[in-house]
Amino acid sequence: MAEDKLGKDALDQIDQYSRDRVGLSTLERYTGSSAEEFQPFILLTNFRHYVDLFAKNLGEPVRVGSVMQACHSKRGRITIVNYSVGSPTAALVVELLSFIKPKGVLMLGMCGGLRDEHTIGDFFNPVAAIRGEATSDSYMPKQSPSLSSFVIQRFVCEELERRGLKYHTGVIHTTNVRFWEFNDDFKTTLIEERAQAIDMECATLFTVGFARYVPIGALMLISDTPLKQKGIKTAASAKLVFEKYTDLHLDTGITVLKNMQTKEPTGLGYRF
Repeated sequence: MAEDKLGKDALDQIDQYSRDRVGLSTLERYTGSSAEEFQPFILLTNFRHYVDLFAKNLGEPVRVGSVMQACHSKRGRITIVNYSVGSPTAALVVELLSFIKPKGVLMLGMCGGLRDEHTIGDFFNPVAAIRGEATSDSYMPKQSPSLSSFVIQRFVCEELERRGLKYHTGVIHTTNVRFWEFNDDFKTTLIEERAQAIDMECATLFTVGFARYVPIGALMLISDTPLKQKGIKTAASAKLVFEKYTDLHLDTGITVLKNMQTKEPTGLGYRF
């Protein structure tokens, strides 16, 4: 029996080594970055423009991989990754980041505000997400809640308040359907569940982060108000949002991660 257990333990170690090796190799291939370039604090985004601005401001090159783009600031101890759009790639990027064990990850995303008091340019602090995207079902049981890291969201709120920026706190619904605005049954469901915002990644990021021991939170920008008349995002309105709010959004996210670095000894991860 002891020999059987020893053999199983050895096989488990080999499997884990192989998984780690493949995971790190995939991270490097998809981001065009060596594992050593990644910093302990990570910004995630859906937009190449955020990566380009980060690189320009910090004087660092953009790495282009087969799927994603990244930029690394060793001085700031921060990496930014554009993983594109949707729950599958959100799950993928968190899975890959788990192999380098980051100390804190912050999503800089955009969302639709669902309340009358929401206006474009407000920030949204998601404390939890409704798992309507299905991807997270592969990582945690359906009954498991999708929660952002309380510690990270506390830093987010503190920085928003320090800057005097308007923000809302609540639950975000994550869907994998892009044109849900034209589905009346879905809109009725949103109203019934009292979600305050909607996006396509938060629930996946939070759930996979929990499953893979990656502390992750989000600083969301309300970029449209899709339940209001003429509130659906268009190419023109999206362009205006980028022009007006990208600098502020990115700078606030960077400051949040810098503030987190000052509290490292207290720990930023989940409590299990």
